Amino acid sequence: MDKNDVAAEPYDKNEDLFEQLFTKHFRELHAYAFSVVKDWDIAEELVQGQFLKLWEKNEWRHIQTSIKSYLYKSVYHDSLNYLRRQKVQIKYQSSIAYSMKNHIDDTAGKLKLSELEQHLQLALNKLPEKCRAIFHLSRFEELKYQEIASQLNISIKTVETHMGKALRILRKEMKEFLPLMVLMLYNLFRS
Repeated sequence: MDKNDVAAEPYDKNEDLFEQLFTKHFRELHAYAFSVVKDWDIAEELVQGQFLKLWEKNEWRHIQTSIKSYLYKSVYHDSLNYLRRQKVQIKYQSSIAYSMKNHIDDTAGKLKLSELEQHLQLALNKLPEKCRAIFHLSRFEELKYQEIASQLNISIKTVETHMGKALRILRKEMKEFLPLMVLMLYNLFRS
C-alpha cells in the first residue's frame, strides 16, 4: 500500500459517515424546514445548503452538542433568515410598484409594459405544450381546475401538477418583472 492510499482512506471514511448523517436526517429536516417556510422546494434547498456548509467547513465531526440538535437549530435559523429576506423583497417590490403606479401612463411605462408582454410571451413559450394549454385555460379563460380536467379528460391532480410546474417556470422567467406585474394587477382590480 502506498502513501496516497493511506491518506485517502480517512477521507473515504469521512465521506461515508457524512452520507449516513445526510441520509439519516435529511427527510425529517426537510419536513421541519417546510413547516417553517411553507415551500417544498425552498425547504429542500435550505436543508441541502446546511449539509453543504457542514461538509465544506468540515465542522460536522467537531460539533460538541447533539448533531441532530445542531442540524435542527441550523435549519431553523436558515429558514427564518429566508423568511426575513422574503419580507424585505416583498417590501421592496411593493415600494417599486407604488412608485411606478403614478408613472405607468408615461412613455417609459408603456415601453416597460410592452417589454413585459414580450417577455411573458417568451416565458409562456418555454412551457411544455400540455402545461401551457392548462395554464392558458386556467388564467386566460378563467376555467376552474375541475372544468379543465373534464375538458382535457385528465385528473384534477394532473391539472394541479401542470399548473405548479407552469407557475414555477414563469416565476423564474418573470422574476425581474414582478414589481411591474404587481402594479398591473393593482390597476386592473381598481378599474
